Amino acid sequence: MYKNFKNIEKVVFGRGSFSAMAEIIAEKRNENDGFFLFVVDNYFFGKELADRLPALPIDVVRFIDPDPHEPTTEQIDKLRDEIVATKGLPAGVIGIGGGTIMDIAKAISLMFTNEGSSTLYQGLNLIKKPGIYHLGVPTISGTGAEVSMTAVLTGPEKKLGLKCEWTVFNQVILDSELIATVPVDKWFYTGMDTYIHCIESQLGILNNAYSLAYAQQALSLCREVYLGEKAGRNAENDDKLMVASMMGGLSLTYSEVGICHALSYGLSKILGEKHCYANCLAFQHLEDFYGVGVVEFKEMLKKHNVQLPQNLSASWTDEQITAMAHVAYNLTHMWYHAIGTNWKEKVTIVSIKELYKRL
Repeated sequence: MYKNFKNIEKVVFGRGSFSAMAEIIAEKRNENDGFFLFVVDNYFFGKELADRLPALPIDVVRFIDPDPHEPTTEQIDKLRDEIVATKGLPAGVIGIGGGTIMDIAKAISLMFTNEGSSTLYQGLNLIKKPGIYHLGVPTISGTGAEVSMTAVLTGPEKKLGLKCEWTVFNQVILDSELIATVPVDKWFYTGMDTYIHCIESQLGILNNAYSLAYAQQALSLCREVYLGEKAGRNAENDDKLMVASMMGGLSLTYSEVGICHALSYGLSKILGEKHCYANCLAFQHLEDFYGVGVVEFKEMLKKHNVQLPQNLSASWTDEQITAMAHVAYNLTHMWYHAIGTNWKEKVTIVSIKELYKRL
């Protein structure tokens, strides 16, 4: 079996590389209606980074709050329709922020060229036409959204990504100076997303030498950042975590994620939990599936004095747990990777409900 995936066309890596953006996008300004759409995490509104945006008067700058929910199909459709009606077709989209902003930028770049609602394209290779040029600048490291071929959206019926080779960014700028102000809790949870990506990627039937190489190197970097002699927040670790995030994203692209991510999607869809935090909530209870990885994860929690809530399921209704189980069960590719070709003989709605009751 082989996979012929499209990778990022160009990557700039280095502290201070954000300043290269103006030169990078200059050659694209003659495309379509000549303006850029900047989608920026609202955290940066009124801050120094906002003043550094290479936006011209013709451009559109939208500051978007990634909380309390992750990107929705309604949000993408509404923004696309508004921009087209008032300005036309952008020369490109620039996403600056964490995983939520990355996914918004990727999704809307596709929806500018594909008709109808984004709900029509939630799934694998359902997009009909390539999107417009899109550039990603991650300001939080861990989600891998800057390199993945998926733009995860929550719709009225399901949480599922727009997944195809055209989702991948044309250009990524990796400037680790931009993650220096990330709050400690988000720094931990997003970094653990990378860690969990790699544990799940390598412990499933779809792993291969290519995905394993990325996973092993990313895990090594995560261990240095979170457990090493110089563990914690510093410039050197910011560089390492940014590279680990990219490699973790590539590892899952060439393999797949598993049980933890399936449970996380249910937590996000039904309870509104943020993805990286939801992964942590679930992963701590999956030692029988991910063994040493969960043991090491708990060491990281202890070292950084991060405490995750326990007995959450005691406050959930059976209806909520059942709804989450259905969301998770329908992520068939994750169960296939984690359990094997006969996963339907081993995984049921009832057994998934029992996993949620561990939380």
